[in-house]
Amino acid sequence: MISIKAEKRKDLGKKGTKLRKRGILPAVVYGPEVENENIQMDVKEFNEFYEEAGGSTLVSLKVGDKEYLVLVQEVKNDPLTGEPTHVDFYQPILTEEVEATVELIFEGEAPAVKDLGGTLVKEFQEIEVKALPQNLPHEIVVNVEGLKTFEDEILVKDLKVADNVTILRDPEDLVAIVTPAEDIEAELEKPIAEAEAEVKVEGEEDKDKEGEGEETKEEIKEETKDDKK
Repeated sequence: MISIKAEKRKDLGKKGTKLRKRGILPAVVYGPEVENENIQMDVKEFNEFYEEAGGSTLVSLKVGDKEYLVLVQEVKNDPLTGEPTHVDFYQPILTEEVEATVELIFEGEAPAVKDLGGTLVKEFQEIEVKALPQNLPHEIVVNVEGLKTFEDEILVKDLKVADNVTILRDPEDLVAIVTPAEDIEAELEKPIAEAEAEVKVEGEEDKDKEGEGEETKEEIKEETKDDKK
């Protein structure tokens, strides 16, 4: 099991900013059967740990002589640097199912891309699943080698997961397909064509308004002549 070490945090509040400047990451561990505990750890160690564990893997969090089996519930990042600024670790009840977001890993080369010059379209990169915490998959592998023609497709029901894992998405939803290159180009050109059409329509409307104004002026002139008579 993947594990990470932490220590109890005594510096709370505004001092958390000072901790981060020293390369120390503030965090908290909590759960239905755990009393909230503020902790801290080395930010570099956490980055390496999180790259391996992700957010859907049950991991061991060691705080002094205590050990928690937790999920990385939330990671807050600095909007400018992208570095983590705070982490929430959640200890679930191991006998109750939980929901988690799992990354899709696309593997292989689609023959429709290699031989037909198409473009692989991935409809989404992650998916929601439900399972006991210890059964949550770290990732779901999607092999695209079965996409031999533009008619072939991979649906949610084609994804391979253990029997004790439930995917929380419509089985008929599209996961991946290979599209002809010209179709992709057409899709990219649509917004440009629509924008040009809007500009043209607006220009014609302006001309119509100008024309309406000229007609009104002529009508006024005619009316004035009639009044003089």
